[in-house]
Amino acid sequence: MAWDEWGQIKAEAAAQPPVSTRLNQPAPAAGGSAGPDLVSSPAKKKAAVKTIGDDLEPGVEQSGKHAAESTANAVKEFGARDGNGWDVSGALKKAHETWEKQVKMLLGRLASEKQLLGKTSIDLQNNDIDIAAQLAQQSKINRI
Repeated sequence: MAWDEWGQIKAEAAAQPPVSTRLNQPAPAAGGSAGPDLVSSPAKKKAAVKTIGDDLEPGVEQSGKHAAESTANAVKEFGARDGNGWDVSGALKKAHETWEKQVKMLLGRLASEKQLLGKTSIDLQNNDIDIAAQLAQQSKINRI
């Protein structure tokens, strides 16, 4: 990014009206800020968990097995039969080993995301309960 671009971005940001951060005012009529809606429902999280478990993980595993078989066949065909083989055989084998590691990492990431999505609603609910309990302890209304 050139310096003149950076200066233009700073000038545009400075020209924007300040964002209100007051918490003791009603929400805007449009339902919030002009930014993206970050709210998600438990149903959407469950749907995402289901998609990861039913579609993405099996698809990645199936594609990984297919690629492993295809690569193994190619390595065998290009390999040495009579003492002389193609250099591409070893290169394919090495490339496939790297690719297998990446597939395993992707599957681990998908499993982690699936677990975290399932856990998020529980964590948020527990936070709400904790905050309500703290507010109840501090509230003068409940002590009367």
